[in-house]
Amino acid sequence: MELTEKSQGSTPATQASGSTYVQAPGYFKRLTVVDWLFAAALLAGAVFAFNRYGHFMDVYEEAIMLLCAPVFAALGWHWKPVRWLMALVALLSLWAISMYAGQLDMGTQKFWLRYMISSQSAILWMSVMFCLSTLFYWIGFAGRSEAWSSLGTKLSWAAVVLGWTGMMVRWYESYLIGADVGHIPVSNLYEVFILFSLITAMFYLYFEDRYKTRQMGPFVLLIITAAIGFLFWYTTSRDAAEIQPLLPALQSWWMKIHVPANFIGYGNFALAAMVAMAYLLKSSGRLADPLPSLEVLDDVMYKAISAGFAFFTIATILGALWAAEAWGGYWSWDPKETWALIVWLNYAAWLHMRLMTGLRGRPAAWWALVGLLVTTFAFLGVNMFLSGLHSYGKL
Repeated sequence: MELTEKSQGSTPATQASGSTYVQAPGYFKRLTVVDWLFAAALLAGAVFAFNRYGHFMDVYEEAIMLLCAPVFAALGWHWKPVRWLMALVALLSLWAISMYAGQLDMGTQKFWLRYMISSQSAILWMSVMFCLSTLFYWIGFAGRSEAWSSLGTKLSWAAVVLGWTGMMVRWYESYLIGADVGHIPVSNLYEVFILFSLITAMFYLYFEDRYKTRQMGPFVLLIITAAIGFLFWYTTSRDAAEIQPLLPALQSWWMKIHVPANFIGYGNFALAAMVAMAYLLKSSGRLADPLPSLEVLDDVMYKAISAGFAFFTIATILGALWAAEAWGGYWSWDPKETWALIVWLNYAAWLHMRLMTGLRGRPAAWWALVGLLVTTFAFLGVNMFLSGLHSYGKL
C-alpha cells in the first residue's frame, strides 16, 4: 500500500513511530475527467477505424487495433504531452485522407497534399525540422541560451508530429495503390529509418521533460540528424520513398509488432550512447558547466538502456516466433539473428554489471558508447556486408 507523509496542519493518523501518514489515492482515483475523456476518444477512434477499415484486417490485426486504445490511453495518462501529439497526428492524417478522396493522384493536384502532408512531403518537413532543431539546440548550448534551446525543443516536437503524420498517410497511400499492396510502413530501410528517428526523438523528449533539462538535446539530436542524412542519401540514390509491395516473407502480422519493438530498442540504445558521450565530456572537464549533473546523465543512460533492453528482448522473442511460422524453425543462426543476439548479450551484460557490481561512471559510459557501434552493425552493417534470410533491406 502506498503511503505518503501528511503535510502539517492535517489531521494525523498517528503511528508507533510518531510519523503521520495518509493513504495515497489509488491510481485510477487520481485520474481526472480529462484523462477519461482522452481514453474515451481513443476508444472511439479505434472503433471508427475498425468499422471503416476492418475489412482489410485479419483477426490478429483487429486485436492489435483494439488493444491500442488502452495502451495509448495509459501512455497519455503517464506523459501528458502525448495527448496533443496523438490529437494533432490524427487530425492531420484524417485531413490528408479526406483530400485524397480515394485517388492517389490527388497527391500531386491538391496544394496542401503536394507541399505539406502527403507522406513524402510530411517526411521531408520532418527531416528539415530535425536538422533545424539540432542547430538551435547547439546554439542554445554554446550560448547558454534557454530561448534557443527551447526553440530546439519546439522544432523537435514539430518534427515528431509531421513524421508520424507522414507515416500514417503513407500507410493509407499504400492501400490506394492496391489492397494487396497496402501495409504498415515498417518494411524497408527508408521506413525504419523514419521510425528510428521518431522513436529516438520521443524518448529524448520524455527524458527532457522528466529531468527539466534541454542540455542533452544537442547530443541526442546528432544521432537523429545522422539518421536523416542517411535517409536523404538513401532516398535520392535508391528512389526509396516509392511504396513497394511487400516481399512474401514480410506478409505477416508479426511484422507489425516485431519491427516497432525492435526499433524502440535501437532508439533507446542510440539515445543512451549519445548521453554517454555527454557524460564522458563532462567527467573529463570539457563542456562541464552547461551539461546536467553526472548523476542525471548516468540515470538517463541507465533508464534508456533498461527500456531498450526490455523492448529488444520482446522483439527478439517475437522474431523467433515469426521465424518458426515463416521458415519452420525458431533460430537458424542467420547473420541478422546472430548479431541481434550479440546486441542482446552486450546490453544484458551491461545491466548485469550495473545491478550486481554497481557499474557506474566512465566505464559504463564507454561501454554504452561502444554498444552503439555494435548496434549500428546489427542494424546496418549486416545489410551492407552480409547476406542471409533477412536480406530484404540491402543497400
